[in-house]
Amino acid sequence: MKWFAVKIIFLLSLAMFVNYSIGEGATRIAIVGDTGTGERAYHPGFMAVQKAMREKNADALLHLGDFVYQPDFFPQSCPDRYIKEIKETLSDPYPIKLFVAGDNDLPPKKWKPKASGCWDKIDPLDSGFDTPGPRAMEGTQVIGNALVGVISNYPWQDPTSWLVPRIKEAREKGMWVILAVHEPAITTAWYLDKRDTVLKQLNALQPDLVLAGNQHSYERFHPMSQSEEGTLKIVQSVSGKYNSGDGTMHIVSGGGGATFKPFADQQKKDKRTVPKDVFDALAKRALMNHFITLDVSKEKLEGIVWRVCVKDALDDEWDPRWKAGKKFWKSIPLECDGKPAGVSVYETFQFSRQ
Repeated sequence: MKWFAVKIIFLLSLAMFVNYSIGEGATRIAIVGDTGTGERAYHPGFMAVQKAMREKNADALLHLGDFVYQPDFFPQSCPDRYIKEIKETLSDPYPIKLFVAGDNDLPPKKWKPKASGCWDKIDPLDSGFDTPGPRAMEGTQVIGNALVGVISNYPWQDPTSWLVPRIKEAREKGMWVILAVHEPAITTAWYLDKRDTVLKQLNALQPDLVLAGNQHSYERFHPMSQSEEGTLKIVQSVSGKYNSGDGTMHIVSGGGGATFKPFADQQKKDKRTVPKDVFDALAKRALMNHFITLDVSKEKLEGIVWRVCVKDALDDEWDPRWKAGKKFWKSIPLECDGKPAGVSVYETFQFSRQ
């Protein structure tokens, strides 16, 4: 009986510690994109990221797409070793898991000849949707005090008709609204002007957060809305703290293990460099392995971006840089350059109810 009592006290203490670390009444969502399963990624980065994520006691995982980077053109099958690793690292550890399909996960096409074709094996590893959308790979899931909506980019279709009633119901219940896509509506990595299409459609839904992957970097934009003239209205904050209703915050989180590709302006690619108003909307960006924890309570959305620095092994075959031999890398630093190996806070952001 004495041992049983000690065990109960230990378990209660552990539960109190976990609740304290997450925050009273909060649900923790771990967010990651573009992970490093497959020979074309940076597998040491992926292993460090997924290990660090597991240690954050998340209630749910939201993966923003691109699970597998296989090496061959037009692969005929999806090797089970990829699926086994995904199951063990990105599915089994989490009570709830919600997956976005990335272009590398779908069957190969002429414009994406090295796509893995693994989605049919990856999709059953997630929790599915509370309410599916009108197309495959789309739907909504309630996680804690948030409505999370997943929208497919393939092909993009305006989600207004099916998301508006769900968002309205969620708002009436006092929920936060988070939307997830694979390809970002706004990015400084490789600019495609989507201000009058995807960005306008998503911002019109007035979600609190829009999360995307695809670009192998971290980018956070200040909350924004679109004026009638089509210009971006931005609410800036040096501290990263905002009020609900300030606008929609767009975040690109593609640092789960894929190799880093420099931003267009760093490559001197003028055609793909963003105009000034988009740069003005940018709060932070970095080339680094990372993930995000989002603590969702009734009154707040609190985000922590975790920088994951991997110890260099001089004798291994891996390099975190895309086309590491390119000359432009001589003048482009990585966020972890000069920093010790380990996990640390890169930045925080917050939305609070007014």
